[in-house]
Amino acid sequence: MFLGDYTNCQICPRKCGVNRTEKRGYCGAGATIRAAKAMLHQGEEPCIGGSGRGAGAIFFTGCNLRCVFCQNYEISWQQQGWELSEERLAQIMLELKDQGAACIDLVTPTPYLPQIRTALQAVKSELRIPVVYNCGGYEEPEALQLLDGLIDVYLPDLKYYDKVISSRYSGCADYFEKASAALAEMVRQVGPAKFSDSGQMLKGVLVRHLVLPGAHTDSVRLMQYLGDAFPKGSLRVSLMRQYTPFGKVTDAVFSELNRRVTTFEYNKVIDQALSSGLEGYSQQRSSSTMALRP
Repeated sequence: MFLGDYTNCQICPRKCGVNRTEKRGYCGAGATIRAAKAMLHQGEEPCIGGSGRGAGAIFFTGCNLRCVFCQNYEISWQQQGWELSEERLAQIMLELKDQGAACIDLVTPTPYLPQIRTALQAVKSELRIPVVYNCGGYEEPEALQLLDGLIDVYLPDLKYYDKVISSRYSGCADYFEKASAALAEMVRQVGPAKFSDSGQMLKGVLVRHLVLPGAHTDSVRLMQYLGDAFPKGSLRVSLMRQYTPFGKVTDAVFSELNRRVTTFEYNKVIDQALSSGLEGYSQQRSSSTMALRP
């Protein structure tokens, strides 16, 4: 299987087989890179953004998950953005570095993984700042192997444990099966977390988890899994409480999501993370806002 063949796309676990030279795949992507924004982004974890410098974020268009609660729906669902070549992508990375970016933050890169690989191969030696692969976690380990040696920090979501929940909100019953295998490959590639003297993550895996209303018991199971599956200190966890009702969740179909996460729910997840020996980051209640949208 050639993962760079867009005439029969097999890049992600969807394996939709679409000929992306003729039409868009499940993710909404065609055969040309499409991005919505490149910026110095202050909304990432402090260890990613580099003490106020900001992450050099490139927001790619489309998404292979398309969660019903997505707060960047204009990018993930509506495919807003512009087309650019591999050469232009490489140039943008260098421009962000020159603007003082703490890292190159590749946001929702999965649909364009082969082209991103080509761009990184061209400029990796010039960047001299960490390259972050910021994804939804629904990845194919075989595809991630193409990035071995090019990515310094993996920043995946780990969204769901229960297949009923992942089916309902992201249309993939196999989410945990695929995301856990991908996570193991990420840890294999970059190893334990390494930080600069100022606290910036230079190497490693930072697992994000967004606590959803009514689903905190699923979140607890994920924390138990991470503590059992990975040696202590091999990864970091970022527990997010920034969920805000938005878009489709205001419909009656997903009425259970039409509220914010309670302090009780969020604290239960934090308690389990601590009990599982996990290290990482949490958010204050004030993070539950739309202000961090790109």
